[in-house]
Formats: sequence, structure tokens, C-alpha cells
Amino acid sequence: MNPYRSMLFVPGHKPSWADKGIASGADAVILDLEDSVPIADKDEARVTVAATIDRLHHDEIRADVWVRPNSKSSGIQAQDLETVVRPGLAGLFLPKVFDAEEIIRIDAVVTHLEEVRGLEPGTVGLIVSYETAVSMAHCEEIAAASPRVSSLLGATGPSADVGRELGFEFTPRGLETLYLRSRIVLAARAAGLHHPVAGVWQDIKDLDGMRKFCLDNRQLGYRGMVCIHPSHIAISNEVFTPEPELVDRYRRMIDAFREAEAAGSAAVDFEGQHIDIAHVKTAEGVIALADAVGANA
Repeated sequence: MNPYRSMLFVPGHKPSWADKGIASGADAVILDLEDSVPIADKDEARVTVAATIDRLHHDEIRADVWVRPNSKSSGIQAQDLETVVRPGLAGLFLPKVFDAEEIIRIDAVVTHLEEVRGLEPGTVGLIVSYETAVSMAHCEEIAAASPRVSSLLGATGPSADVGRELGFEFTPRGLETLYLRSRIVLAARAAGLHHPVAGVWQDIKDLDGMRKFCLDNRQLGYRGMVCIHPSHIAISNEVFTPEPELVDRYRRMIDAFREAEAAGSAAVDFEGQHIDIAHVKTAEGVIALADAVGANA
């Protein structure tokens, strides 16, 4: 999966908002068929989302296009998948997942739709949003349930599904969700998924709070943010882009290590710090992330 520094939710029944989301600089947009669409508008929204995917695909926009279908429990998820799996769809952002069996079932459906629509096998990815107590209790099995799983969302916003399910009270400091967010990062990394995403910050006007929220999650191991407003995109992109100074320092550090290695040493004193191969691998990972972000921007 591309390293998404920012993913922006867009109500699926409002196609012009997709253009505004793309103009915001988001790395990906999520056309929503779930919570942001009134029940009475679900059928029309499904058709609108399909048309939006077709249009954006034809225009060859830079941002990737994802769709959040309705949950399995809604009874209309199958209709959503049947309609939106098409050329131009990067993947499905799955809400309210419960267990690994659900992922396996969706994988089978998507595999069939790819085949009948002439899509390359495995084209459509899956991002799992952990919003139920059951899914969080089994997050490792879910993360490893299918090679289609591209990323995991550690959703911890206030007064939403996760808080209601688990009964915690949201605080900007986030200690009440520290275990959950850490476990989701661990599940992602154990499954070979290197770009877990966090979210969401619901206060549209508190941009300082949004920045702090992004920084806290970056330090925990998240690599991007799911956003609900265009004003949050620039902050998320900035926070989750490796700083040029850090990348430059790491390049110099690697050069110093390779020079020492060529001279027969397995470690080097670099600017007062002991550096060995473990540090070099960390540096290479940050540089690779920076290069990928630059290529995707």
C-alpha cells in the first residue's frame, strides 16, 4: 500500500466534495457509504459513488480512491461491494469488523468481482477499522486473515463507535486508548503491514489539538491519519512526512557506517553516538518512507 499520510472521509452522496477533498492534498479519499449517508439515500449514494470512481479514474487523479461500504450487520454490504468494485478503486475501508472470518468472506467476494470485471487479481486492498470490542480482542487474527489487508485503523475518536463499545472517556492525552492503539500497531507490524493509520480528530477548529494528536500517534508507530475535514490534511501531511533534516542526517550516518565497515569495523562513532547495523537499518527504513512519500505526493 502507498504510505498514506492522510486519508479524508467524503460523504458518498456528495460527489463535488470528492473534488474538494482531492484539492486539499489528501493522499487518499474515502468515499463513504456508511455513517455519513442518510439511510434513505443509501441506494442513490451507491450509484453516485460508482460514478465518482469512474470519473476520477478517467481523470487520472493523484489521490487513491477508497470506499467505506456499510457494515456486514447492515444487510446491504453485498450490494455496496457489487457496485463499487471496479477500475479505479484502490480498496475497501471496512467498518465494524468482528472477526477474521468476515475478512475471508469479503476477500472471496472481491476476488470474484475482480475476475468478472477484468481487474488484476489482488488489486483491491482492505483497510480494517477496529470499532468493536470483539475485533480488538482478535486484532492479530484479523490483520493476518488475508493478503488483501493493506493497513489497520486504530480508531479512538470521542463519542463514536469505539468509545461506546469499550466505555472509555476520550481525552486528548489518550492514555485511555494507549493499550488499544499500541496493540493495533503491533498487530499490523506482526502481519507485515508497515503503514497503520490513526484517527479521528473530530474538533474541526482545534488545529493545535489535531497536530498534537498526529504527533502522539506518530510517536506510537502510526504512519498516517484518517481525517474528517480538509483543514486537517496539511497538518497530517506535514507531521507524517519525515523531516528533511532527519533524512539528511540518516544519509550521512549510513555513509559513515559504510566507510567504517569497509575499513573492517562493525560500528562507528557518528556525531557522538555509537552506530551499528541496527541503527543503519532503522535509518534505511526512514529514508525509504521519505522516498515513497515523495513519489506519492
